[in-house]
Amino acid sequence: MNGQKRSSIKIGMLVDVVLKADQRSGKLTRGHVKRILTNSDTHPHGIKVMLEENDMVGRVQEIIS
Repeated sequence: MNGQKRSSIKIGMLVDVVLKADQRSGKLTRGHVKRILTNSDTHPHGIKVMLEENDMVGRVQEIIS
């Protein structure tokens, strides 16, 4: 599943995100959702979330579970 719909993402889910620093390379970082930061229902580049691991912030590219 992709991460463009806010309703698809729940706290605690395992997701792959692209961090701001990795946007050019497209490198993905895996982690669990701590907070959902995007307020709109959808976003073309992915919903912005904070991960439990080191409070990293990125846009969801793929939902793992």
